[in-house]
Amino acid sequence: MLTAMKKTLSLLFFLNLFVILQAQVIDDSTLMRIETKDGNEFIGYLIREDSSSIILKTASYGEILILTDFILKKTVIQPDRIREGVLWFDNQQSSRYLWSPNGYGLKQGEGYYQNIWVLYNQVSVGLTDYFSIGAGMVPLFLLGGAATPIWIIPKFSIPVVKNKFNVGLGVIAGVLAGEERSKFGIAYGVGTIGSRDNNLNIGLGYGYTGEGWAEKPIISLSGMIRVSSKSYLLTENYFIEELALISIGGRSFVRKVGIDYAIVIPFTDDMEGFFAFPFLGITLPFGNSVSNK
Repeated sequence: MLTAMKKTLSLLFFLNLFVILQAQVIDDSTLMRIETKDGNEFIGYLIREDSSSIILKTASYGEILILTDFILKKTVIQPDRIREGVLWFDNQQSSRYLWSPNGYGLKQGEGYYQNIWVLYNQVSVGLTDYFSIGAGMVPLFLLGGAATPIWIIPKFSIPVVKNKFNVGLGVIAGVLAGEERSKFGIAYGVGTIGSRDNNLNIGLGYGYTGEGWAEKPIISLSGMIRVSSKSYLLTENYFIEELALISIGGRSFVRKVGIDYAIVIPFTDDMEGFFAFPFLGITLPFGNSVSNK
């Protein structure tokens, strides 16, 4: 009986040794976010990982074991993304303000659908880390058969100094479906100073129609400041000959949905009073960006 017990203990010893050798012991400075298939989320320091499970040391639950079969996605979190105990996810909409683009681009596989005041619809996707393309329309054919604007937006994003200065080059090329000589668009360039969370953007664009190119450029000045884990202050301003459009607003995230809101104020030389109109839009991410909640 003693011999059988020794054999059993020896077998258990070698089985445990095998498991330990197969496990990957991680430096406890590795912070990870684990999303499970049942919709739960856990953030903690990685204690151990092997082919069957992950052990995390969390602030709320202590050490927990999560089976690999139940893991939907795992992401390493940089320590600087934790602010006062709260995780600040990567900026899901860092490539644009309310509407206008900046020098940053969508990463490969990221995409979003944007809707402004129900009628404006646009989808954009990152084909590489440096090139994205979008397409959109305003379905005016639903309103009495009016001509419908349809457009595409290719854009190049060039990091001159990583996370400090980016340049963007692109064009909005569209047509009015159902109209002759209906081409329209803008060729533009932008320069963005700052990070994806906090930046200032200066842009220059020339518009064109079926009649030819505009004589004077459109100048834009925009900015973004992150104020919390899920909120941003935004400003987006245009100067078009004698017209200036000034806006101030913000962006908030409810889980994966971005909500943009602002007040837009037009200024002209012959204005006789104050006038402003609201801006409201929503953005739904897809692809790689859906992991940011």
